[in-house]
Amino acid sequence: MSLSSLIQSNDSLKKVARWALISPNQYRPRLWVRLFLNPFKHSRGKGSIIRWRTKMDLFPYKNFELGSYSVIEDFTTVNNGVGDVLIGSRSFIGVSNVIIGPVEIADHVMTAQNVVISGMNHSYEDIETPPTMQKVSTSKISIAENVWVGANSVITAGVSIGRHTIIGAGSIVTKDLPAYCVAVGNPARIVKQYNPDTKVWEKVNP
Repeated sequence: MSLSSLIQSNDSLKKVARWALISPNQYRPRLWVRLFLNPFKHSRGKGSIIRWRTKMDLFPYKNFELGSYSVIEDFTTVNNGVGDVLIGSRSFIGVSNVIIGPVEIADHVMTAQNVVISGMNHSYEDIETPPTMQKVSTSKISIAENVWVGANSVITAGVSIGRHTIIGAGSIVTKDLPAYCVAVGNPARIVKQYNPDTKVWEKVNP
């Protein structure tokens, strides 16, 4: 049995491992994890940039990848504590985004300011227990190539967004979106779709 499997199978060992990796009451990795473990666990491509005021809450027991020539701008939070965060090449993560795994972002994706992409949810069903103390559920978010997400948008857990789709500013995406469309609103709905026969972006009737 591997060390990680042994820890996962023993509640006492899990508590010790969590204490060693995570600062109590802070929900972020300890300094020694950031300095000595993460550089060997996570990968960054050639020419990638993470601005120094970005909050990288990365843990060694999940994956983080940033592709070549991709940029994560200032004041963004990236957290892989409950799921992998994988970002492709030449993608741009805008100022003050929040990305919580499990999330997979393909190449040439652009997000504007204050976008939230979270593959995590808190349970709330037990009314005797605060939501902060209930179980966490996760469902992977997948964003395909060439997607543009407008400012102040939210993409919720489990959503898949197709290639070259545009999300209008302030939209809340709660369901899958196909390739080559424009979606806006709360909840987001498709207002335009690309017609490959006419090669025109055509309006969609509500």
